[in-house]
Amino acid sequence: VLCDINFEMIEVGRDRLLDRGIVSNIDYVQGDAEKLPFPDEAFDAITIAFGLRNVTRKEVALADMCRVLKPHGHLVVLEFSKPRNPVMRTAYNAFSALWPDIGRAITGDRDSYKYLVESIRMHPDQETLRDMIEDAGFAESSYHNIVDGVAAIHLGIKG
Repeated sequence: VLCDINFEMIEVGRDRLLDRGIVSNIDYVQGDAEKLPFPDEAFDAITIAFGLRNVTRKEVALADMCRVLKPHGHLVVLEFSKPRNPVMRTAYNAFSALWPDIGRAITGDRDSYKYLVESIRMHPDQETLRDMIEDAGFAESSYHNIVDGVAAIHLGIKG
């Protein structure tokens, strides 16, 4: 099941899968992560990649993801995060400040890249997101940093 609040994103994802010959057993559902249109305990696993930072009420969305997972189900979140090493953090922040201008030069769209940088900066750090996952009802939560924490993979396991 592929679910997104934005119908155009669903169409893009569907088209990409069709282009790769992947057509069977996939349902496309327009839905809000804060109020998922699925029954309780419907899924063994949920993944979200580079999307949680776009959700306004992350704690509500995480609790609803927990609701629709079966007992012992897994939540996997891949998201931009906070570099741990101060030197890497300084370099990353300086480089990401250039993204809006690079985006404008390449795509003509500065605003989307400005939003990207702002949404990454506002997103919770690794420990805070781990705690949010546990607070949402997951029995276990952990994370693994990628490139010193530029991104992180979070895992939540429903009890």
